[in-house]
Amino acid sequence: MRALKRSTSAAVVLAALAGTAALATAAPASAASYHCKTSSHSVDDPSYNGPDSDNWDFDVTLCAMRSGGYIYTTATVYWDGPYTAKNRSTYTFNKAKFQLQTKRSVSGTDPVVKSGAYTGLEHALEHSSGNGNGSYSTGTLKTKAGSGRYLADGYIQLDWSGDGKSYRSPILFTASPVV
Repeated sequence: MRALKRSTSAAVVLAALAGTAALATAAPASAASYHCKTSSHSVDDPSYNGPDSDNWDFDVTLCAMRSGGYIYTTATVYWDGPYTAKNRSTYTFNKAKFQLQTKRSVSGTDPVVKSGAYTGLEHALEHSSGNGNGSYSTGTLKTKAGSGRYLADGYIQLDWSGDGKSYRSPILFTASPVV
């Protein structure tokens, strides 16, 4: 709906500029934009057995855009962590990362054409707000587009402090729409 409003607004602006020299330099109304999908996952902290809730609720928005012969993918992670995480004397995570992937959309399993590990997620999680909330944005992966369609995909991996294990199984999210 937001894209429709932008297109309508652009058409109104272009109509207002009609007959002026500015029209020749105006951006086309069909400028590329990101296509995004948000999905959620709740994760229990295996190293905490206290009286309060210890779940981390993640929302991840995965976005893809095709522009100028390239595919651009990016992700933003939002979370509502437990209040108890801010009141501990030790860190909650040994490591945490978001693995962003640009994939070519095909029948069957989509092959990864570019991937990036964003380990800054761990710092962001450990420095959540006083209520345990926060967000983290990955960088943008840029990939030369071949024929076919592409999408953004990704997952979170967490290494919980105090559980004696390394990274747990990936926490998967819903891929972006194809572009």
